[in-house]
Formats: sequence, C-alpha cells, structure tokens
Amino acid sequence: MDTVLFDLDRGRSTFYRWATSLALITIFYNLLEGLVSVVFGFEDGTVALFGFGVDSFVEVISGVGIWHMIRRMKQNGNESNDRFEKTALKVTGTSFYILAAGLIIISLINLYEGYKPKTTLWGIIIASISIISMWTLIHYKVKIGRRFNSQALLADAACTKTCLYLSIVLLIASVGYELTDIGLLDSLGAAGIAAFSIKKGTESFGKAKGKSCCCGGTCS
Repeated sequence: MDTVLFDLDRGRSTFYRWATSLALITIFYNLLEGLVSVVFGFEDGTVALFGFGVDSFVEVISGVGIWHMIRRMKQNGNESNDRFEKTALKVTGTSFYILAAGLIIISLINLYEGYKPKTTLWGIIIASISIISMWTLIHYKVKIGRRFNSQALLADAACTKTCLYLSIVLLIASVGYELTDIGLLDSLGAAGIAAFSIKKGTESFGKAKGKSCCCGGTCS
C-alpha cells in the first residue's frame, strides 16, 4: 500500500513539474516573441508581424492564468477556474477583441492607401521559429496531458495549436509579399490574425463562463 501511494505521489510530482515548466516556457517565449515581433513589425511597417507580436503579449496573460491554475491544482487538484483565472480569461478575451478591431481598421486603411511594408523578411524568420517552437510545445503538452489524464493541459495544448496556425498565416503572408511585392498580402495576413483573435476572444469568454471550451474546438 505504501509503495502504491509513493508511486502516486511521485507521478503527481512529475506531472506538476512538467506542467509548470511548460507553462513558464510558454509565458517567457511569448514575451520574447511579442517584443521582437512588435519592434521589427513597427520598423518594417508590416501590420501582420506587428499584430502577431501584440497577439503574443495577449497570450502571456492567458499563460499566467494557466500557470496559476497549475499551482492551484497542485494544492487541491481542482481543474475548474477560480476568480483569478476567470478574470484573466475576461481580460484575455477583451484584449483579443481590441486587437482584432485594430488590425481590421489598419488593414482597411492600408488597402485604401495602397501601403506596402519595407520588408517581411523578419516575419518569415519569426514565423518559422514560432512554428517549430509551437509544434514542440504542443507535442509535450499533449504527451504529458494524456499520460496523466489532464484535460486542462490538453486544452492548453489546443490553444497552443491555434498559435501554430497564426504562425502559419504570418509565414504565408510574409513569404507571399517577399515574392510578389503585393502589399495586399500583408494586409490579408493581418486580417487572418484578426480572425483568429476574434475566435480566441470568444473562447476565452466562454471559458470564463464555465463552458467546456478549448481553443481548438467549440464551446458547449
């Protein structure tokens, strides 16, 4: 009996160690990615890259909520959201909506004026790194989530998958512009990021209301 309890405790310890590490990596990676993307997006005049960077900053808020939840789970094992996490979700949802509105407005203005960014080379570099990083995070979040049957970690993996899709949108738009010099593609990339932001905002509010919602699925 003591051996079984020891194995269970060791298993829980391993899970929380992995879950905490993955949450912190997600937070700090998004901080770095957001900073670099916003700086180069502003300097090069690419709305898609700038919006991608702001999206990364919003993801930090969500990541802090996940990290807090893991700490709370370690204490009482409850995966339902507490007041802090619900507030973080509402702030995240509102931020995504504001970002989407801003990107749509700027994209329409750029289309009207025929604006073109200086270059989207940094968009290609950052998106490529992000795709590899997000894929790695998804792999380990799913692996650990399935191993320890954690729906919270699996839902977080689904959210990270949405970030992967955003990176792919940025990559396509950036490569497209570098090959064609058509400013429309940068604006379309920003619009694509706006669409995903609206989706993530809706899902954040759904989670705050206690709906069974993950970033890769539907709310019910």
